[in-house]
Amino acid sequence: MKKFLLIFLVLLIFSSKNFAQELNCQVDVIVDNKVEVSSTEKEILDQMKQTVADFMNNTTWTKDKFNIEERINCIVRIQIKSIPSTGNYSGSMSIQSNRPAFNSNYNSILFNFQDDDMQISFSRNTVLQYAQNQFKDNLTSILAFYAYFIIGMDYDSFSPKGGTPYFTEAQQIVVTAQSVGFAGWKSSETGKKNRFWLVDNILHQIYEPLRDCNYAYHRKGIDKLYDDKVAAKKAMYDALNKLNPIIQQRPNNINVQNFLYGKFLEFKNVLSDSEVKEKTDFVNLLKKLDSGNSSRYAEIMN
Repeated sequence: MKKFLLIFLVLLIFSSKNFAQELNCQVDVIVDNKVEVSSTEKEILDQMKQTVADFMNNTTWTKDKFNIEERINCIVRIQIKSIPSTGNYSGSMSIQSNRPAFNSNYNSILFNFQDDDMQISFSRNTVLQYAQNQFKDNLTSILAFYAYFIIGMDYDSFSPKGGTPYFTEAQQIVVTAQSVGFAGWKSSETGKKNRFWLVDNILHQIYEPLRDCNYAYHRKGIDKLYDDKVAAKKAMYDALNKLNPIIQQRPNNINVQNFLYGKFLEFKNVLSDSEVKEKTDFVNLLKKLDSGNSSRYAEIMN
């Protein structure tokens, strides 16, 4: 019996060292210079940073097992712009995630978004804990929403529409949070650049070409750059062409803009050794897909 127990403990320790949660999240909490922060408040914000990191990195978000090196690298940056009262904060949250390119140490940005609807509360020794179909506090719900959206984007990049279960979970978080009254969760809010539209779009049939693009761009393009750069660049171009039907029906939409905006430096680097015609074809396509950033894409020609 003792021998069996010893073997079990060894296996448990071994497995805990080789498997990890899904996210490898770096967290920053930044306070605008104009905001006065007391020493007590600073201690609370330092604790917020650690608590958010622990929540993102130690919560089990899926049923899949991840090796440590397979975790999804992401960054959460909380920008405090005002402190209406002790323990209450308003500002923005920027979220970025990336995925590795096959046979390379290069990481391709998958998601890069700034959420300007952040109103959160946090006090000393606050514990963040996510539970399905429950709204505990706005900070927990916002973080859980982006955790699932990040995972959805990552899974979509490795298998066709592989992220659907995680986008669906993110959408359920939106539904649960809508009755509470915080900004960022409703379709009726000004503009269409909040959490509601971010996940509602990605699950809508009209946006399936974006999800197809995500997969083809990374698996047939980015992951093949090491083996055959010419074929990989063509695959990237073909993948981006899949976005045309969305632009025709939903021009200037948040999801396509977000996808393309995060890829700008990648486009520029990958095309740095391309002939003028290839660069021109890419730039013309990008200007068509994201006309609001035409001048930026023109820099690719330099």
